[in-house]
Order: sequence, then structure tokens, then C-alpha cells
Amino acid sequence: MSTTNTNTAQAPVVVKKKLTTSAMIASIASEGQATKSAPFGHALATLADQRSDIVGLSADLSKYTDLHIFAKAHPDRFYQMGMAEQLLMSAAAGMAREGFVPFATTYAVFASRRAYDFICMAIAEENLNVKIVCGLPGLTTGYGPSHQATDDLAIFRAMPNLMIIDPCDALEIEQAVPAIAAHQGPVYMRLLRGNVPLVLDEYGYKFEIGKAKTLRTGNDILIISTGLMTMRALEAAKELQADGVDVAVLHVPTIKPLDEQTILAEARKPGRLVITAENHSIIGGLGEAVATVLLRNGVTPTFRQIALPDAFLDAGALPTLHDRYGISTQAVCAQIKGWL
Repeated sequence: MSTTNTNTAQAPVVVKKKLTTSAMIASIASEGQATKSAPFGHALATLADQRSDIVGLSADLSKYTDLHIFAKAHPDRFYQMGMAEQLLMSAAAGMAREGFVPFATTYAVFASRRAYDFICMAIAEENLNVKIVCGLPGLTTGYGPSHQATDDLAIFRAMPNLMIIDPCDALEIEQAVPAIAAHQGPVYMRLLRGNVPLVLDEYGYKFEIGKAKTLRTGNDILIISTGLMTMRALEAAKELQADGVDVAVLHVPTIKPLDEQTILAEARKPGRLVITAENHSIIGGLGEAVATVLLRNGVTPTFRQIALPDAFLDAGALPTLHDRYGISTQAVCAQIKGWL
């Protein structure tokens, strides 16, 4: 096994110009926002320095899932499986049976659509220790429906044994990698790749599997958010504060199992509009999961959802698409003001 020592500390870089490209590697960072490069790849390479059982597999997409960082640091533990997601998941299952902890990476659309049955029968049913880490979740690429995984949470939430993680930023990705590696059992994690915004460091945040965290308190509105929509919720909360609207933000990085206790405790606080926000279809994701928990427990605040529409989305530049489909900071603010 490789004993390569890798220096993976990445200093934040500030985005100086708003990126408008529709390229698959387009950044979701706002102008002036600090970012870190390839946090998943660097975190996995660092973890592999400490654990010889970590292996990485790619479906010919290592550059686009940041696994190339791991491959360079630990070439003897990197496996290129070609454009065959079914083979990718089957190989990962076999390695897990032999005592390794495989991190299998591809795009979220390919894992959820092409390889679903292999994940279900070869990995989840056997409760194997495979970590499936997938790029381009939701609307994080301008390449259209063939690459936009707007339904992956809905597809995977019903699969028994499968934990689901949706990190917000670079810090959370760095913290989530060793956490999911330590978890015994299969995990599906959505991945923000490339130059990933750095947001949660301002809040003294610490990722914990299965735990929602209140990042901001407020008396008028509670936004329950996950993934990149937590950074949008925090930005919107600051803008709305200038208009005298007091917004709380509850970040929910673990979609399954859901932190029902914390969600219920926050939703029971009287007089607040409760809004869920997610980078996913309005069907089958965080919003419907939260609504079910509230209704099942007799908690009935005024409830709204911010999510992508139940539709195949357009191709184009990400900032334009985020405005069009309601997940940009400006669109979130406008929607909330309309509800108020």
C-alpha cells in the first residue's frame, strides 16, 4: 500500500469575477466568495495517508469528481473502471466484501439512473461499506437534463440501509469524508466539486452524521435547508435582515436518517413561517420529508417549499438557470417577500 505523504491543506481563494460559463466544471461561487479547490479529493487523499483500507474508484470521471487528487497521491489504490457505472458499483461491492472501504465516484445522474439496481442489490441489501460520492447534484451544471441530477434524493431515499448526505460547502465536505468513512454501511453523498465555496467556517460549524444544526436564529422565518441551498439561505437571511425580516437557518446535511427531533423542536416555535430549501426537485426530497415529519407529529406551521420544479430543466449558464428556477439568492429573497 502507498505511504505517500500528501500536503492537502488548501488556502481559500476569493472569486473575483462572477462565472457565467455553462461548462460542466462551472463554479457555483458568488463574486467575492472564498473557495477551496477540490476539497473532496484532498480530504480523501489525507484520509488514505492514515488508513490503508481506503480505495478510490471512478467511472472515467476522476477529473470531474476531484478523485484525480487521490489518484495522484495513491495510484496503487485508484481504479479506473471506464464508462460503466454498473461495473463500478459491482467492483466497489466486491472490494467492500474483502475489507476495503471503497469510495466510488461518478455523476449523480449516472449513479441514480444507470446503476440503481446494482447499488440496491449488490451494496444496500448486503449493507456493504461502500461510499458513493457523486458530482453534479441538482442544478450545478448547465449541460441540461442528461447531467442534472434533480431527482436523485427522491430515487435514493426509499432504498433501505442507504445513508444520504448533502454537504453545503468545502468545509463540510472535508469534515464529511472521514465521518462517512468511519460509518459502517453504505452512504450516498452529493458532491460539490472544483472551486467549492467556503461558508460554514464563519459559524464554527462541525459536521455530525444525522445532526441538523441551527446556523442562525430568527423570529419571523425558519428556513430548513440542505446542500448548496444552505449558503443561499444564509445569504438571503442577511439581505432580508436589512428589510427588517428576521430569518433563522437550520442546516440539514443528512437527508437520511433525518434529524426529526431538531426539526420538530425548531418548527414548534410559534409565529414563524417554515420554509424548506433544496437543490432538488420539489418532488421527493427534503421538503416532502420535512412535511411528512411535521404532519405525522401534529406540528402545523405555515409551510412553503423552495425547490426546483417538477420538470426537465434547460441548459445554459448557471447564474441564469439559478435565477430562472428560483434557487439564486435574489430569487429566494423575492419568493420569501412574496409569501410575506
